[in-house]
Amino acid sequence: MELNSVKETEVLIVGAGPSGLALACDLARRGVRALVVEQAAALFPGSRGKGIQPRTREVLDDLGVGDAVRTYGGAAPVGMTWRDGERQGPYDMFRRAAPTDAEPYGEPWMMPQWRTQEILLARLRELGGDVTFSTALTGLAQDPDGVTAELSTGPVRASYLVAADGGRSTVRRTLGIPMDGESVDPAPMLVADVRVTETALDRLNWHIFTGDAGYTTLCPLPGTADFQLVAQFKDGEPDTSPEAVRELVAARTHLNPQDVTEVRWSSDFRPRAALAERFRAGRVFLTGDAAHVHSPAGGQGLNTSVQDAYNLGWKLGQVLRQGAPPALLDSYEEERRPVAADMLGLSTRIHRGEQERGAATQQLGLGYREGPLSRGRAGLLEAGDRAPDGPAGDGRRLFDVFRGPHFTLLAVGTDTGLPAYGGALLHSHRAAACEAYGKGLFLVRPDGYIGWAGDDTSGLTEYAATLGLDLKLG
Repeated sequence: MELNSVKETEVLIVGAGPSGLALACDLARRGVRALVVEQAAALFPGSRGKGIQPRTREVLDDLGVGDAVRTYGGAAPVGMTWRDGERQGPYDMFRRAAPTDAEPYGEPWMMPQWRTQEILLARLRELGGDVTFSTALTGLAQDPDGVTAELSTGPVRASYLVAADGGRSTVRRTLGIPMDGESVDPAPMLVADVRVTETALDRLNWHIFTGDAGYTTLCPLPGTADFQLVAQFKDGEPDTSPEAVRELVAARTHLNPQDVTEVRWSSDFRPRAALAERFRAGRVFLTGDAAHVHSPAGGQGLNTSVQDAYNLGWKLGQVLRQGAPPALLDSYEEERRPVAADMLGLSTRIHRGEQERGAATQQLGLGYREGPLSRGRAGLLEAGDRAPDGPAGDGRRLFDVFRGPHFTLLAVGTDTGLPAYGGALLHSHRAAACEAYGKGLFLVRPDGYIGWAGDDTSGLTEYAATLGLDLKLG
């Protein structure tokens, strides 16, 4: 093979799902060359991962798509239970909290997965990137300097490869990384996007139908004319044909087959929880469903996947662009695998009715206190905690100060001197007071977590160097 016949890039992302697209957006705004390839001819067409938790809304806002998410999404509707064609009353399955200074998003947001992916792809194109569709990975090989991937369109050479190619990940199987798990529920399930006549069912509630055959739900999807249908099968196997979907709705609800005017997409699955043994093999990283597969209960899968990408993106950027030690990339698995394991357990308990959807599902309390990049504490916070929002003291919010690919050194209620120089990727900000922080210095990572905290700058320069930051104190 001639060297000039091999296409070159810095990061090859295999898969254009939520994690792959989020990672591509993050790398693009860092000036990192990334090639995104997707085996399918177009983006995933279904609504499957429709719940966006408050923490993920913060992530999407930082990536520059917060306005689009607000425009095309909506609050999760309150449930309405039915029996024998009669309403039995409301049932709200979610914890809903009013926004606060520290937590600007208080309730889960609803948006079909296909829309989330469209929004991220549009953002990627704004940043100068794109997706190469109809391109499959057929093999890969690693050496100390990079990865050579065999694609259906030809070979690609990359410094790093990221597997974002779903639960049946070709990359993971090619690497031979085991994925251990369990069946969450022996009953198979059907999920479909359907349209229903306006007079047959209102769009004000998430409609829940119980029966001997298994539960059935019809959830209106904000920003569309669709409902997401989810049906459990205690006996038999799901038939995903449009005719069978119509008959299923008629058999389990008060609707008639003709009330379902269109079946736009349908699929079947068996709820499963599984976790990859490793999230990294040399220069290859696993993200999203390639690394962990969730029950849809609790709405954790897509959210955990996007946050995988958010954790990995800045680290790749620091190594490839800012001279950070390659060992920084070890922290991806060390930080994200324990989080994924916890979220898998949460999803499984909710599916089995062992735990209610509560604050934990919002993912605002997740952090990396025990992680390898967390140093110190100050005021009310410890390194590894999510950096709260709050008034910045200059008419802005702290999330406005943090937004972007940079680190932020935040001084709250202290006159301690700030760095005279930290490079383009370190911004400094001083706030007279912020209730959620207390008093101290806080180095906020690009992914919105506190990396270092202290009462003064002791140890800050040495810590910053491990992240590729050339910090000079005045």
